[in-house]
Amino acid sequence: MSGGLDIGGTEAADVSVVVLTYQSGATLQRCLAALKAQSVQGFEILLADNGSSDGAPQAAAKADPGLTLMNNAGNVGFAAGNNRAAEEARGRWLVLLNPDAYPEPDWLEQFLTAARSHPKVRCFTARQKMAEDPSRLDGLGDAMTGIGFPFRGGYGLPDPGPMADSEVFSPCGAAMMIDRDLFLGMGGFDESFFCYCEDADLGYRLRLTGEPVVLAAQAVVLHEGSVSTGGRRSDFSLFHGARNRMWLYVKDTPLPLLLLTLPFHLLATLAAWIRATVQGHAEPVEQGLEEAIKALPQVWKRRRAVQAARRVSSLKIAAMMVWNPLAALKRQGRMRRL
Repeated sequence: MSGGLDIGGTEAADVSVVVLTYQSGATLQRCLAALKAQSVQGFEILLADNGSSDGAPQAAAKADPGLTLMNNAGNVGFAAGNNRAAEEARGRWLVLLNPDAYPEPDWLEQFLTAARSHPKVRCFTARQKMAEDPSRLDGLGDAMTGIGFPFRGGYGLPDPGPMADSEVFSPCGAAMMIDRDLFLGMGGFDESFFCYCEDADLGYRLRLTGEPVVLAAQAVVLHEGSVSTGGRRSDFSLFHGARNRMWLYVKDTPLPLLLLTLPFHLLATLAAWIRATVQGHAEPVEQGLEEAIKALPQVWKRRRAVQAARRVSSLKIAAMMVWNPLAALKRQGRMRRL
């Protein structure tokens, strides 16, 4: 890794970009082309494949010897796949990019500029626009409701145009940058989640230890979303969303907030099940909740380690949450100006 542009002491050569693939042939070529068009070059690209049968990762690696192809010998999930790639990465900064996310040419440069501007921050998330309609947001990082339901901040809202970097609750794993040592020191993503909510869980754990997450507002990607999992309302997505949301809430919520919000969390879970039932998707949600409840003893054990590492008060955690139900329904995340 040489020849990187120096951005205030932070070089592109300090970056490892991880693209985790699984049956991503429909989007991978466009994603990699966008990486090759970045205004800074010299960064490492790791293509980590979770057992795809479409041949797209192998074809991409053959066409570009500069890529490093990692074969995970099966679909180990988003969490484990990225964790394994992080262990192999050589850069100081670990950048995660979904294969259905297409960065603007200055995306990586803007990430590095944000790191220079905020030297005490070690985790950044990108501004995401909808690939099918760039006038609308796909997300401004992840937000968290006071009752423990994560959501993509700003999802579906009109893109506001120029905006300043802001602190958000947690990063979105589709396009984020984190100090690699910090990521590994936190244990990476929780691999029991497999897929969905693992980025919100990581962000929650970072926040508990006092590590902020900042939206690098000028680092922009176009994102399709859930291409390899059948869409946001697929049975796969609904199952993992229902299961992992409960695990995240139980594992990460400080005890005072847990006692305060538990009845409302259960009511919201019931409402989500009713919605799924009306829409004809009750079965995957019920299966997810059943598996979540069965594993609660193991989740509670992991909770002890998470809470033992907490260095921030419950009030400070609560201050970054969304407590207005209408704001949450409108996907209005909590953002703090820097």
